[in-house]
Amino acid sequence: MVEKPKMREVPVREAIGMMLPHDMTQILPGEFKGRLFKKGHIVTAEDIEPLLSIGKEHIYVLDMPEGFIHEEEAGVRIAQAVSGQGLTLTEPYEGKVSMKAVWQGLAKINEQAVHALNALEGIAFSTIYGDQVVKQGDTLAATRIIPLIIEEARIAELEKLASSFEHPIVEVKPFQKKRIGLVTTGGEVFSGRIADKFGPVIRSKVEALGSEVVEQRFAPDDKEAIEREIKWFLEQGVDLVLATGGMSVDPDDRTPGAIAGVGAQIVRYGTPMLPGSMLLVAYHGEIPILGLPGAVMHEPFTSFDVFLPRILAGEKIEQPDMTRLGYGGLRKC
Repeated sequence: MVEKPKMREVPVREAIGMMLPHDMTQILPGEFKGRLFKKGHIVTAEDIEPLLSIGKEHIYVLDMPEGFIHEEEAGVRIAQAVSGQGLTLTEPYEGKVSMKAVWQGLAKINEQAVHALNALEGIAFSTIYGDQVVKQGDTLAATRIIPLIIEEARIAELEKLASSFEHPIVEVKPFQKKRIGLVTTGGEVFSGRIADKFGPVIRSKVEALGSEVVEQRFAPDDKEAIEREIKWFLEQGVDLVLATGGMSVDPDDRTPGAIAGVGAQIVRYGTPMLPGSMLLVAYHGEIPILGLPGAVMHEPFTSFDVFLPRILAGEKIEQPDMTRLGYGGLRKC
């Protein structure tokens, strides 16, 4: 059972050493309205005059049972227990502590751990979805306890549970600056009959995450020609190769075969996410090679936008990462 705190009314001059159970607001007409003292504050002798100045002859104080802690201390301890790299904690406000990104990066959230912590009585721990891009200052998670006070032993139990997971429950993985080679395929672009539209889109997405396209090279719808351009980038020591175009089932679409032809190990060709289902992910040693579907040119968010941030954060894409995109992967009807 959650213990109910006991509050009692006392004359303000007799409240020294006692805890305020709620915020005390000060209003100066035309000048200021805000918190004079926050809840959880221990009243001191210096606080008496300010309290009297806002009309507080009597105040409620909190009688803290032995072995209990206030919601603000509990919130801070929970946030510290779950937080990893790339996070800063806000000061408690009405018992809530938020975790914000220190830098741009990839949000990593341990869903299993979130459920386990929320199964503990009196705990509220809420997060965003993991594996999404966050900017500096974005909130990833927030926590508080449900009651005003809670047994210290229960928070200690939560801290022990949080430490039992292999990785921090919430963190922001920074993006690594990677050198990217871009191979654009298609006879119509190679011959100059139509203008390339992949290049500007890819550069914009890559640069927004702190990496760069070091060069873009063009190839006709010819398997050997596409292989030569991919091999050229591998020889230059790029960190990632992106091949655009030629990813459908038409006879002239040679890109998947060319990626396999350079000796890359195919993780999977195709993902259930729509748009962007014709995505191919492969690895040549440790170097990822992605075949990008045409939807990347004209859709603001595709499967490419799911996996590019993860790759730039240093993660390796595996087959289950691609197949599980069916659930929640419908972005456009």
